[in-house]
Amino acid sequence: MPFDRRHFITTAVFGAIAFSLPGAAMSQAIPGETASMHGLIGRMMAAPGQRDALIDILLESTHDMPGCLSYIVARDTSDENAIWITEVWDSEPSHKASLSLPAVQAAIAKAKPLIAGFGDYIQTAPVGGRGLAK
Repeated sequence: MPFDRRHFITTAVFGAIAFSLPGAAMSQAIPGETASMHGLIGRMMAAPGQRDALIDILLESTHDMPGCLSYIVARDTSDENAIWITEVWDSEPSHKASLSLPAVQAAIAKAKPLIAGFGDYIQTAPVGGRGLAK
């Protein structure tokens, strides 16, 4: 399975990314609605003792990603090596385009040795909420 943003995210790191994971839930267009936001929620496992270093890498490279409306990195409270990443993009194409950004490519290369694996991963179709325009 190629290492990409969705895996990096799976949460998904960065993004995580525009490639499908086996068994992942795919977002569905809602009949009658126009283009919707694109969401990703994923769990990433850091190598033992490397979670904070991995979090630092994820956070330092997320400042200038066109189309990114929200990028949240959170510690899993039940697993000392797990991280949850929640992303909201203005569209799926914006998310896919982010994978070619130099900062994202550098973060993936830097973080890859610290990643032990990936857990749950889903795509969503956000419709609004605090911080997001409907």
